[in-house]
Amino acid sequence: MLRRLYDWCINAAGQPHASWILGAVSFAESSFFPIPPDVMLIPMSLARPDKAWYYATLCTLTSVAGGLLGYFIGSALYDSVGHWLIQLYGYGDKVEAFREAYATYGTWIILLKGVTPIPYKIVTITSGFAGYDIYLFVLLSFVARGLRFFLEAFLLNRYGARARTIIEERLGLWATLAALAVVGGIVGAAYVF
Repeated sequence: MLRRLYDWCINAAGQPHASWILGAVSFAESSFFPIPPDVMLIPMSLARPDKAWYYATLCTLTSVAGGLLGYFIGSALYDSVGHWLIQLYGYGDKVEAFREAYATYGTWIILLKGVTPIPYKIVTITSGFAGYDIYLFVLLSFVARGLRFFLEAFLLNRYGARARTIIEERLGLWATLAALAVVGGIVGAAYVF
């Protein structure tokens, strides 16, 4: 199944609809969807290293736009949708501590969590819930998400052909390491706050 998903992403990279799907996943991940856009960004950039910068730009823009939806969920819909999403991801008992931390460390929380494998929707929803300045939130989101996606684009553009060979030889190992990084980020975030 993993090989089929990887092959689909590689083959889809040249299709006109691939960018739309990547943008939709990036948008949704910032507000409610559990799968990060890197799952598509990396194989698509491996298939088309010449478009890695375009994909990074698309992910950054749509991630920030999705972050605004997450911010809205936190600020206007927290009692219904926001609380349910936070509970779903296992952070229900940590939200109050997270909100208090925003008063002192809001800038660092957005910057650091925006580049890590911690689900970004937790940051966006809590930013809205905490009433963090929306303009600063947008600016910091552009910096954090852009840093993450453009670093990936740089590496994939520069080492794409070599990386593709290494990844394809041991796809299971690399997928496992990526999954462990995501799970580690989620577990780590649970213990930080």
